[in-house]
Amino acid sequence: QIYVCQAGTDQKLAWTLKAPDAQLFDAKNKVIAKHYAGPTWKHNDGSEVVGKVAAHLDSPDANSIPWLLVSAASHSGDGAFSKVTFIQRLHTKGGQPPQSGCDDSHRGAETKSAYSADYYFYAPAN
Repeated sequence: QIYVCQAGTDQKLAWTLKAPDAQLFDAKNKVIAKHYAGPTWKHNDGSEVVGKVAAHLDSPDANSIPWLLVSAASHSGDGAFSKVTFIQRLHTKGGQPPQSGCDDSHRGAETKSAYSADYYFYAPAN
């Protein structure tokens, strides 16, 4: 997760999510997709799905980013992600912003927070 130090609606500085920057691996530990701003998932076959968060649930681990249900908003390409309707992010570990370090001297600074999660992609059966 990429966070930037910026003022919120209350004008207080805080680490704010800028975008995800993740690689997705298959069961054989091979990189098969990339996850980035949008939120967008792009498969190695060129297909892509952009989502919109439909629901979120705090992770059972307070130090981890929330679990999400994302509905597909748009697609491009013809491949594994071309017919995805929903994406679930579950079993997150890590990814929260730092607890400190966002002050006037760091305004506009970026930091990355490592995380892992299970992503499930749903599409209609053929």
